[in-house]
This record gives sequence, C-alpha cells and structure tokens, in this order.
Amino acid sequence: MIFEISKEAILKLMISQISSFFSISTEEIETINILSDEVFGRCDRCFSKNKNKYYSKNGETYFNPFHSGQYNVFLYYFSNTIFKKAKQQIRLADKVYYLNKIMHSCDLFYEIELPEYFMLDQPIGAVLGRANYGNFFKFTQNCTVGNNKNIFPTIGEHVNMAANSMVFGNSKIGDNTIIGAGAIVKDEDIPANSLVFGHSPNLIIKKRKEINTPQK
Repeated sequence: MIFEISKEAILKLMISQISSFFSISTEEIETINILSDEVFGRCDRCFSKNKNKYYSKNGETYFNPFHSGQYNVFLYYFSNTIFKKAKQQIRLADKVYYLNKIMHSCDLFYEIELPEYFMLDQPIGAVLGRANYGNFFKFTQNCTVGNNKNIFPTIGEHVNMAANSMVFGNSKIGDNTIIGAGAIVKDEDIPANSLVFGHSPNLIIKKRKEINTPQK
C-alpha cells in the first residue's frame, strides 16, 4: 500500500488529535504503536477492493489520511482493533471512537463488527448498530442500522444503503440489494437482487439483475 505520508507521521497525527481533546498516556501511545501494523493491514485489505479512484494510485492501493473517508475507516479499525486485542486499554478505544465521531459525524462504535470489505461515501450522520454485515456493504449519509426489541438485522453481501435509508429489527437483506434513498425497512425479509423503496410495511420491491461478484 502506498501512503501519502509515512505510517509514522499518520500515527503521530492521530496521537496529536487525541491529545487535543483528551489526555493520552505513554502506555496508550505504546499500544497504538504495537497495534498499528495490524490496523494498516486491515486498511490495505479493505481499500484494495474499493473501486473509487481515490483508493488507488499508480495501480496500487493508496492511503491518504487527509481523505476523510479513508481516515474514517482507519479510526474505526483502530478502535475496533484495540477493543479486540487490548481490552485493558478500553479507555483508549473510547477515545479513538470518540475522535472519529467528532471528526466525521459518523457513529461507528468499536464493538460493531463491520466486514473485512466495506465502503462508505460521505457518511455524515450515519449510525450503524450491531447488525451482521456481509462483505462489500456500502452506506452513505444519514443511513441508520438499528434494533427493534433488541433484535438487529442481518445484511447480505453487496448491499448498498442509499442516503437517508434505514434498516431495523428482524430484517434480513439479501445479497446484491439496494435500499433506496429514504427507504425504511423494519422486520422484513428482502430477497437477493432487490431494489427497495418506501416504508415498511408498504415497501415496493423491484427485481435487479444479478451481478458477477468479484473474488474476495
């Protein structure tokens, strides 16, 4: 992966940003350095599947921390990796999660397990809950995934949530489905290869062409 600035400079930037809002200890800085290679590796794998022109350069995967979408993913991965690999530093995971929310107005809590490959596009106002997310999930501004009676959705692969769409509760979204702009899906089963409009329980569901999915 090509970097706009060095990995060391990216970590220094993040540490400086954290310290601007919160305190940061020597032990927390050490944790960041220890986990950084794993986080950069997760970014590399995720970005390598993104066809957006800003995610590659000269035929190689590219990470620019001054691209807000890329940095949003990076901070999510960092908080999630701390949560999974350094639970004794959960306060640091809180700080990185909070920093991400402050900077990008997007709520990606570190306990949420987003898939290995996912895409976001101008995700201001998006809030993603504890659903089961399939690979190549994509979302944009003001999207919401949440529970109903403490039951969360299951979202298949290659699902695209358009602006202001919502998925709640015991919903199962089939592969290769687009949840249309402003649609609200609640406790519904949506078949694969669908285009969804409207609000539950009065959804309009149209058939889409199947796609040849890229190799993972």
